[in-house]
Amino acid sequence: MSTDVNPARATPRRVLFVLANPATSPTTGWPIGFWAAEFTHPYWEFTEAGYEVEVCSPEGGDLLLDGYSDPRHESGYSAHDLVSLGFLSSPRHAAMLKATPRLADMDLGRYDAVFVAGGQSPMVTFIDNQPLHRFLAAAYEAGKMLAVVCHGTCALLKTRLAAGRLLVEGRTWTGFANSEEAFADSFVGRRIQPFWIEDEARKIPSTNFVVDQRFRAFAVRDGRLVTGQQQCSGAAAARLVIEALGR
Repeated sequence: MSTDVNPARATPRRVLFVLANPATSPTTGWPIGFWAAEFTHPYWEFTEAGYEVEVCSPEGGDLLLDGYSDPRHESGYSAHDLVSLGFLSSPRHAAMLKATPRLADMDLGRYDAVFVAGGQSPMVTFIDNQPLHRFLAAAYEAGKMLAVVCHGTCALLKTRLAAGRLLVEGRTWTGFANSEEAFADSFVGRRIQPFWIEDEARKIPSTNFVVDQRFRAFAVRDGRLVTGQQQCSGAAAARLVIEALGR
């Protein structure tokens, strides 16, 4: 947990991050996890605004970065990401990714916002995770800000409110775009994801799924729902949450 506290508030705002557990990709066979920048960049925005940050995962335990998101990875794909490099180089901060508590053990009432990061693992571990879907719906219906970015938005394809309708029904939202999936597949020379979020979102009636240019920061707020298009959008999504809740 961050110890940074804004002295202007007697009780700091508090945000709960939900990060994916390690898994194995059914399409590539790679070990997969969460995308570093989708946690570290929003973390920076929140703590700079005086928020307390806590981390959990659906199953608890140690977490794994997607390799291409690690600025130390041999591919050099994220070598420019100095925010993540700094976070991972700090023992106090890197320890937040070890022995994470289970989502089921978190008290939703303690938080002002829930922030769901993406990565490759969510496409396997979030898409049909009904306890996660129920938690997100409960957060939204309890009046919390709910932010979901990149491949984490696959959870919104199946998250239903208590009345039975999809949370995104009647909402404008975004997520990883087909243009970005095509670029990623071309970059590695093979199909990466088992499905594409934009394809599935456009099958949902009465929702408005929108995307911007590929890999450009783009986040959308519709009421208490904030979504970010991809890994470049985590900080933008965090700023929308802060704008809504204040410092």
